[in-house]
Amino acid sequence: MYSETTGSRKTLGDVDIIYHQGIYHLFHLVLPNHDYIAHAVSNDCFHWRRVENALHIGDPGSWDDSMLWTMHVGKDPHNPGKWRMFYTGLSRRDHGLKQRIGMATSDNLYEWKKSGVNWVDRRSQLPYELPGRPPQPPYEYDELSTYPIGPDSLYYESSVDEGRHWVSWRDPFYYREHGRGWLLCAGRIKDGPIVRRGCVAVMEETSPNQFSPRPPLHHPGLYDDIEVPNLLRLKDEYYLIGSIREDAKIRYWHTSNIGKPWRSYDDNVLMASGNYAGRICHDDKGVLLWCFYTPGRDGADRTVQNLMPPPKRLVCADNGRLRVQSYEGFNERVTSTMTTDQLSPMKPARPGDQVVYGDCKTTINSSTGFQAFLFEHDVDCFRLSAQIKMIDQGKCGLVFRINRATHDGYYLSLDLTKGVAQLRSWGTGAENVGETMMQFKTLQGGYWYNPIAGTAQLQLIAHGSYIELSIDDRVILSLANQDFDRGAVGIYAESTKLEVCDLVLERLAWPMQSDEHLTVG
Repeated sequence: MYSETTGSRKTLGDVDIIYHQGIYHLFHLVLPNHDYIAHAVSNDCFHWRRVENALHIGDPGSWDDSMLWTMHVGKDPHNPGKWRMFYTGLSRRDHGLKQRIGMATSDNLYEWKKSGVNWVDRRSQLPYELPGRPPQPPYEYDELSTYPIGPDSLYYESSVDEGRHWVSWRDPFYYREHGRGWLLCAGRIKDGPIVRRGCVAVMEETSPNQFSPRPPLHHPGLYDDIEVPNLLRLKDEYYLIGSIREDAKIRYWHTSNIGKPWRSYDDNVLMASGNYAGRICHDDKGVLLWCFYTPGRDGADRTVQNLMPPPKRLVCADNGRLRVQSYEGFNERVTSTMTTDQLSPMKPARPGDQVVYGDCKTTINSSTGFQAFLFEHDVDCFRLSAQIKMIDQGKCGLVFRINRATHDGYYLSLDLTKGVAQLRSWGTGAENVGETMMQFKTLQGGYWYNPIAGTAQLQLIAHGSYIELSIDDRVILSLANQDFDRGAVGIYAESTKLEVCDLVLERLAWPMQSDEHLTVG
């Protein structure tokens, strides 16, 4: 997990990642000040090293002298070997109520220069000069200049007198295909219910670094904003990814051709609630999806304690649906494989509690109620994979980082018929505090379609504070929690019998956020 310094009042904000010559370059916001865009590098997506900050807010009077918001970095299509960063800026002059998009350029991804801006000199309007200093020109943004770019009033809300009385024009994303380029961003149409105007706005690059307004790329008519848009093409289908504040989820839409209606599948959620501001990155193995995660149920406050989890591999299934898979880099984190042929009951055994070992499968039975069967050794970081099949009606799931004496730890319930996963932290508080002695928290829930009811191929990862559940090679849960860091791992059955096949339990190296293992070319 990548984050700001532990104990700092700063936290990670929106992220953008570019892959170049074997190195992942992370650019991210730093909250709550939003006063610079930070830069870190990694060659394995686990260990990160901070380098020089990419951009800072402008000097007083500049169009971006208040805050810097979401950015997007990519190759400069007009200057081979160079890079462009489109970024969001706010100004003190209009109290941060109008968002605009600027551009910076770089020769090496490390040193950035903001593109020139035309200004109008309003010195005659200054009521006084500062003592002891030469007169300072109170520059004002010229709406006719190239940068920054604001919304065109023909298609979009562009004035603080409209809608919510602040202008959305942020989170740029540049997309290029067949020699044409488009700049997407989070904007709002001019008419309709105020909190339903959010759209993916678009401008076309009509000449190098010159953008002309176009009608919205997509307006669902549901959301206040569609934040951090991404556009990509996979298997001859276009996919539009956006983050929705209303439920703190990352969603997507698809179409066969730009200009045709954008459609949704019955399940268009890519990442469970709490994961936000998804950004795609193309590397030598395909497409990665990155985001930040806010601890706490549903990520209600996304301005504190944010973390960046390991990425997910974004793939297109045969039926056209997008899926996120566990990052293959976890294979390099495996240190050993643990024995799984010794399971013992977590609670005192009762008649009906039974484990039968076979060559290819293990049968677990708890006919009279709840019983968890724990593996022999305690572990901190691990990856567990297995195929579970329910023989009878009842309940099942996993437990991990369990204290064998108190049974405190994580409880993961799995409804293998409806396709529902619920992760809970269940512990014991201080004595003599009444009902609050029971510590019970629902951490995250996820859903999937189960084509064969009662059966699932699962994978559970606990890597430091990061927890990830995959069902049938699709990530269902992705979160961070620090309630428990070590303990027993097991499988539970409640009034049912389970068949467990292909069971593998692996130790993973404990994660470190340091520079020691990073090689930067």
